[in-house]
Amino acid sequence: MKSVLITGASTGIGRASALRLDAEGWRVYAGVRREEDAAALREAGSERLIPLILDVTDEGQITAAAERIATDVGEAGLDGLVNNAGIAVPGPLEALPIDDFRRQVEVNLTAHVAVTQAMLPQIRAARGRIVFITSIGGLMAFPMFGAYHAAKFGLEAVGDVFRRELRPWDISVSVVEPGSIATEIWERGQNEADAFLARLPADQVELYGKSMEAYREVARQTAARGIAPEKVTKAIAHALTASRPRTRYLVGADARAQAFFNRLLPDRLIDRVIARFTGL
Repeated sequence: MKSVLITGASTGIGRASALRLDAEGWRVYAGVRREEDAAALREAGSERLIPLILDVTDEGQITAAAERIATDVGEAGLDGLVNNAGIAVPGPLEALPIDDFRRQVEVNLTAHVAVTQAMLPQIRAARGRIVFITSIGGLMAFPMFGAYHAAKFGLEAVGDVFRRELRPWDISVSVVEPGSIATEIWERGQNEADAFLARLPADQVELYGKSMEAYREVARQTAARGIAPEKVTKAIAHALTASRPRTRYLVGADARAQAFFNRLLPDRLIDRVIARFTGL
């Protein structure tokens, strides 16, 4: 039986991936932060689906997860790692508290490196595969998401470096770049925006209040047109099982279109298009 660890499996892409791979016969270690999410996954999946309490920013929990998996899989090793956990805290870079910037980089970038380092002995034993879930936001940056984009751009580089460094051991590394996905991240982002505005000084509200309101409408529209997270699981499954997995998977028509025009158009024109589209 093949085994895989998926981080950020409470909701969205992570949960959908855990349930899909479980249904396909994998032993799935599903990283969640809360016991109620673990219970929900146990109820939805089979006995092969094993929730683990795993905050990817907690070194102790990463170590505990690695030790549990090593004990379970033994010499067979870990066949797959899907680095999926992530957050988004919207806000203009000028006014974004530096702690919020650090938190997004920690969760969306640094933690993925930490988890991968901890799991690599088991991945190497199985000659397994690693998948990083980035975003079209790792290729193209939009206003109000500076910290998120900084982390996702960095994760693209991390994926490339791991792929090249691990090539001597025939360990495949793929990057999945979804576009607009209908997940809870948009609702959480709206809540983060509310909290951000509530603590914004009056002079910054005057500068960016209208832009944050415009962000709300963009987020609402993006969530409404987002594709189901199950669409992303197809790419993840291919990266884990195909005889020739791709190095990158753009998922969704909007991701493919944005990537195309980002390569084709000059920066200043893209700036004008984004300003018109977002109202920012």
